[in-house]
Amino acid sequence: MPEWLVHTIMVMAAAGGRIVRGACCAMDGMAMRVGLAIAAIVALAGPAEAIEICKGGDRAARGVTCLVDGDTLWQDGVKMRLLDIDAPETFDADCGREKDIGDLATERMQELMAHGYKLKDSGRKDRTSDKRTLVRVVLPDGRDAGQVLISEGLAQPWPNRGNKWCGR
Repeated sequence: MPEWLVHTIMVMAAAGGRIVRGACCAMDGMAMRVGLAIAAIVALAGPAEAIEICKGGDRAARGVTCLVDGDTLWQDGVKMRLLDIDAPETFDADCGREKDIGDLATERMQELMAHGYKLKDSGRKDRTSDKRTLVRVVLPDGRDAGQVLISEGLAQPWPNRGNKWCGR
């Protein structure tokens, strides 16, 4: 592989796949286009980094970013809940089916967020003792991740009554 191409790929990888002006050595236009095309493919083909599933305590002090379940997350040590959805519980599930679907919802949210996301703060807090910030997770294509879970049967709209996962 030509040295200029290796350099181009290394610069783009270091820049998170972004094209950096003036970062490549001198080369003709065709070589530049080929190098950038290959570098872009290499950068885009790499695995996306998934948000972790929460482990351990003291998350606020540790400033962690992780998923608790399909509708609760921590972002930089702040606990948040998704607005307008209710995903099945994974820790205090009322039945085995709720736990199983809760695990699927958490995995799906992790998969959705692995491709990038933005948090849209509603400016409101939930009514629990945690007073979690209510947010929407907006995906790169503009979709609301919570609504994706609802459409896929992995969550339900909030507010609601009973526990549909356990037949109540």
